[in-house]
Amino acid sequence: MTLDVTTGPRSEQPGSVVPRRYGAAPRRGRRIGAMLRAYWRLDEPGDAELARIRARLMQRDEPAAALVAAMRRPADDSDRVAMADFHDALEHGAPDDASPALRAFFDTVGEPPAWVDPDLCNRGAQVYRRLGRNAVDVLLQLGLIGGYRFGGPVDLLAQTGGLRPATAKRRLGETQTWAVAVGQHDGMLRDGEGWKLTVHVRLMHALVNDSFEHNGRWDSAEWGLPINQADLAATLNLFSGALLMGVRALGVPVNRADSRALMHLWKYVGWLIGVDEDWLFDDERSQHALSYAVLLVQADVTDAGGRLANALVDVQTDLEYRRFPALAGRYERERLLSMLEGFLGPRGMRDLHLPQRPPWAFGLAWVRNAISYQVIGRTPLGGPYLEWRGRKAREAAMYRHFGADAPQIGKLAVS
Repeated sequence: MTLDVTTGPRSEQPGSVVPRRYGAAPRRGRRIGAMLRAYWRLDEPGDAELARIRARLMQRDEPAAALVAAMRRPADDSDRVAMADFHDALEHGAPDDASPALRAFFDTVGEPPAWVDPDLCNRGAQVYRRLGRNAVDVLLQLGLIGGYRFGGPVDLLAQTGGLRPATAKRRLGETQTWAVAVGQHDGMLRDGEGWKLTVHVRLMHALVNDSFEHNGRWDSAEWGLPINQADLAATLNLFSGALLMGVRALGVPVNRADSRALMHLWKYVGWLIGVDEDWLFDDERSQHALSYAVLLVQADVTDAGGRLANALVDVQTDLEYRRFPALAGRYERERLLSMLEGFLGPRGMRDLHLPQRPPWAFGLAWVRNAISYQVIGRTPLGGPYLEWRGRKAREAAMYRHFGADAPQIGKLAVS
């Protein structure tokens, strides 16, 4: 029996709006998710799970939204939160005399849930670091560009200037900077760089959401809230379940213990960034069950998807390269198109109006990974070697996006 995603309860809350994007292309979503469902032997999602997705397309991150509301208070309001207050609290914690909204927000994020295991997070960070160039590739190709096949979040990116080459370059670098920080040893402790950047990104999301909810440029009846709980949970999967599937497709072996460690790391990141806790998972299969349900109700590709995908492909020639920059830029563009062909297939490439290429880069990745993980990785020098390879890959990625400048992430501003 085929589940009709347009039936069942309309939402978790009576009277709430169901965006028109919901369930707009069920046959396409089922086709794209067919391999995922078969590989993991997933059941069809039930009405209750679909109802949660419907409702959460119209639900925001309320703790962060309350902080943004306090930031937008008049300058002479004693409860107003200045951006400097947020940055001070990010570094040192909210003082006792801080605004109630600032204290409430940092009370929310400051104490990790009881289920967080710092040692397991560190092991997950080590797994992530040892993925090296594979992680960089999968996050860009299967994660970011692969996600542009569905309307909604990509349309928001386009409206915030993502089609400009300089913006595309900066955003790629910012995402890489954040992921590198999360992957540091002890990076997700309260004073770790990964923790601080994750809270920074959470506020950035809330500022964008608040701005587009009120600026008249966003059609919530079509797409749901600009940055909503359903899209946030789906994005988190790009760094956990989708990442693990992608690196395996490139020939990287990932055992059960390493999978659990990486999932646990990103489970905590997801909690800290504001994803609803019932959509945070320790195991891949549960994560993919949610991802499959989300695929079934996704909208079709929009014009913004193709334009933004091509912008990210073309920006490869504008990145920084240490040797033979013109030749290196052309090679990286061709390599990216070849990898995308392997991940998205001919139909996915046509969806995004991308030039098609033979997937030769997949073969090179398999050879590289066979040597690194199956040969050297099995020797006593394997661990240090993979750490070294991962560090070199991260340094190269940082240089491509920032050159000799220090890596950075987007500044926060209250408009």
